[in-house]
Formats: sequence, C-alpha cells, structure tokens
Amino acid sequence: MTGTRGLGARWRRRRPLRTRLALAASSAVALVAVGVCAAAFTIIDYQMTRQLKLNLAQTAAQTIRERHDWGPTPSDTLCQYPASACIQIVPSDPAKDPRKPYVLPVSDATRQVADGRRAAFYSKLTVAGHPVRMLTTRLADKDEAMQVAQRSDTVDRSVQQAAWALSAVGAVGVLLAAALGYWVSRTGLAPVARLTATAERIAATRNAGHRIELPAGPPAREDEITRLATSFNTMLGELEQSVTAQRRLVADASHELRTPLTALRTNAELLARADRLTDAQRDRASAALGRQLRAVTTLVNDLIELARDEEPQPLVEQVRPAALLEHAVGAAREHWPEITFTTAIAPSAAGLTIPGVPPRLSRLLSNLLDNAAKFSPPGGPVEAELTHTSGELDLTIRDHGPGIAADDLPHVFDRFYRAKTARALPGSGLGLAMARQIARAHNAELTAERAPGGGAVFRLRVPVAAA
Repeated sequence: MTGTRGLGARWRRRRPLRTRLALAASSAVALVAVGVCAAAFTIIDYQMTRQLKLNLAQTAAQTIRERHDWGPTPSDTLCQYPASACIQIVPSDPAKDPRKPYVLPVSDATRQVADGRRAAFYSKLTVAGHPVRMLTTRLADKDEAMQVAQRSDTVDRSVQQAAWALSAVGAVGVLLAAALGYWVSRTGLAPVARLTATAERIAATRNAGHRIELPAGPPAREDEITRLATSFNTMLGELEQSVTAQRRLVADASHELRTPLTALRTNAELLARADRLTDAQRDRASAALGRQLRAVTTLVNDLIELARDEEPQPLVEQVRPAALLEHAVGAAREHWPEITFTTAIAPSAAGLTIPGVPPRLSRLLSNLLDNAAKFSPPGGPVEAELTHTSGELDLTIRDHGPGIAADDLPHVFDRFYRAKTARALPGSGLGLAMARQIARAHNAELTAERAPGGGAVFRLRVPVAAA
C-alpha cells in the first residue's frame, strides 16, 4: 500500500498543474454525474417494483372480498392469459391439495403462511418462461394461503431501458465533465501561465521591465490569481527599481572614482621618478597622494556603509540623542573652527532615550553638521535644536548659506547628487544619502526644506514610542 501511494504521489508531482487541476475537476463532476444517475436508477427501480407490489396487494384484497367460499384450487382461469394475474389457493395440509397440479410453485414457506406461522411475502420467479412477481398471503379464518402472481417483464424491461438511458446520460456527463475540467484548468490557470511566461522571459533576457497583463475590472472583483499577478508585478517593479539603482550606483561610483584614481596614478608615477624631482615637487606630490588616498578611502567606506540596508541587532542599545548631539557638535567645532555652532536642547528631550546604534547615529549627526558647515559662509552660524513634542523627538539643523534650489530639493538625498552650487566644494555626494539611510534604519524620518530668510533646514523626527 505504501509503495502504491508513493507511486501515485510521484505521478502527481510529475504532471503539470493544469493536468492535475483538469483531472480533479473532471473527476469531481464525473463523480457527481455518475452518482446522480445511480440514484435516479435506484429510485426508478424502487418505485416501479413498489407499484407492482401494490397491484398484487390490491388484486389479492379484491379477490378475497369477491370470493368467500373458495377451497384449495390449483389455478384460476386467468392463468391462461400471461398478461393477467394468476391466482391459486394452497391449504396448510398437503393432504388437502387438489388432484390437479399447481400452476404456481408451492414451497414450505407457502404452507407456513397458510397456517399462520409466517407473514405474507413477495417472491420473484419464472412461470411458463415468463418472469413474474408473486404475493403469498393468508386467507383470514382459514388455514389456506392465496398466491397472486403477475408478469413483471414489462417492469423489468422499463427498468432496463431506464438503466441504459441513465448510462448514456452518465457517459455524456463524464465527457462533459472532462471538457469542463479542461476548460476550467485552462481558463483558471491562464494568469499563472502568463506569470510563468513572464518569469521565464525575465530569466532569459534579464530584463525586469516585463509585466503580467491584468484583466480589466474593479479591484473588488479581483480573485486570488489576479492578486498574485498584481503582487508579482509589484515585485517586478521593486526589482526593476533595485536593479536600476544598483546600475546607477555602480556608474556613479565609477565616475566618482575615475578622477581620484587617475590623480593617484599620476602622482604615483611622479614619485616613481623622484630622483628627477625637486624637493618641493616631491613634497607636493606626496601631499597630493595622501589627500587623494584619504578621499578614495572615505568614498569606499561611504559606499560600504550605503550597501548595508539595516542596523545589526546585536549593536542596538538605548542611547540619549541629547548626549550624541552635544558630542557631534563638539567634534564639528574642532573640524570647522571658522563656523559658529549653537545648540539648544529642550529640558523634556534631555533625558529621553531611543533604541539605536550609537556610532551610526553619530555618523548621521556629523554628516548633517558637516553639510551645514560646508555651505555656511565663514563666521556664519549653524543652529542645532532638539525638542520633544507629540511623542517624538524633533532635531533641526539650520545653516545660513545659499539654501537649496527648488529644482534640487527633491534630489538632495540621492546618491552622488550634487547641486550646481556644491560641485566646486569637496565631497562625493554620499553624506546626505547615508544620513537618510541611517534615519530609516532607526524608524526615523529625515527631510530637507528651505529656511525662511535664507539657508537650509534639515529636520529629523524620531518616534519615542518605538522605544
């Protein structure tokens, strides 16, 4: 049994889903059709047999009412006509049997009915080459039994005809079930077939721009297959955006690395011929080589940081944003001595903590402060303010530089994006992109806007309830 079950399971696994669905639907409909035909045949056979038995019982009752002085008789004249009922009287004592032989068979059961030891019963037999149905019942107040027989070939023929008709109907039902099962499987799995074809096309062409065609109609009428296709299209859209972003990142990184790498190679070649250079030229080449190495190292480290989507959970701990802000502002004062940094921390926000990775949050704050200082004029102020309102921490960092142009505002957090006013300044265009990624990893929101009166404002909102 186990081997048979395993063989059936292997056969099902090797069949296409469309074939298995068609077989399942066809089998279900065919089973219902065959069951209905079998039930109809059973009902027809029962009703016609019951009607024949009722006719026998009515004939027996009518005969008993009409003939009261009957004695044992082997037959009735009606037995000469096979189409009519045949009646005979049988005593309980065989010694009282008439001289003529009985037309209908007499058994011990017939004697038992005559003397009251057995109830009336029906029997099915053949008389004179014809099938008959016979009722054996006891005559009241007499030790005699009456046998009433009637031909049943008409009933048997009708039942047989009904059986053939229902068999034909069942066969047509099975064929129709097979056709419907094939149609259901083909129609129901059409979106799956399109999904499969799209997936195979994407695998062959490596182009995530393909989509599955969805049926027209209101969203409320979507079925499971349509929702699956919609989800697959959404996944393809996300995949296409991811691939596009990856290609753009590689292209931008290659573009950004080309210039410092070329300068590195030039300075390295110059230092390789150090004996032909003066001391001043050699010192300038060494200093330039060091600056370019630091720039490339910073750029590569930033790319590695951007490639990380989420914060490592073992490093998450409860941190105080106020303390991190003060530390970041202190470091910014040392790095930008010509800029005036001011800090304002609300008393309600001073002692609050949030879950996060301290080095990453420090990097976020330092990137925002460095960006503000880079665009501020010498001696200009950079204002940092931390407040607590409506269940969230609100950090704002404002500079008083040229501000952000309206065309640049939607792209300030894009990787390698640099506004026209920033292309002459140092940097790779990754600082703000990294800041937003760190903010999102901490369930925070980082936005940029133009400040009233000039300058730019970067606002970081951190939900305290998430702690």
